[in-house]
Amino acid sequence: MKILMVCLGNICRSPLAEGILKQKVFENGLDWHVDSAGTSGYHAGELPDPRSIDVANKHGLDITDQKSRQFLSRDLDQFDVIYAMDTSNYRNILRLAQTPEEEAKVEIIMNMSRPGINQIVPDPYYGNDGFENVYQMLDEACDAIIEKYK
Repeated sequence: MKILMVCLGNICRSPLAEGILKQKVFENGLDWHVDSAGTSGYHAGELPDPRSIDVANKHGLDITDQKSRQFLSRDLDQFDVIYAMDTSNYRNILRLAQTPEEEAKVEIIMNMSRPGINQIVPDPYYGNDGFENVYQMLDEACDAIIEKYK
């Protein structure tokens, strides 16, 4: 199983989602590959936002091995499931899809734990609050991903 987490800059939400799911994959003894990317290349090559690193550390996760990268159309072929953090990124990913099969791989992540609502994971970048809330939302969604695919 290959799973990709996607937000805008790949420094706040998707690195947290990657780190959370990687830990759950490890704890469940699963042979999955988890990665993350951003629909923009604004922060390519950068570490996650220090506030994401801090909230991850608070929960026992180290995400400092991650580097931001831009989502590429080939990701639609290389990954089994692609989770977008919000509707804007969801639409940006779908614009690159070439087939109905590629489109079917893309989902808004919170639909895993709260089906059909299309609830977004808010971008905490502008402001100092919100990172803990984002962590909790992604933790819930990642639990649902594990339950669905293990």
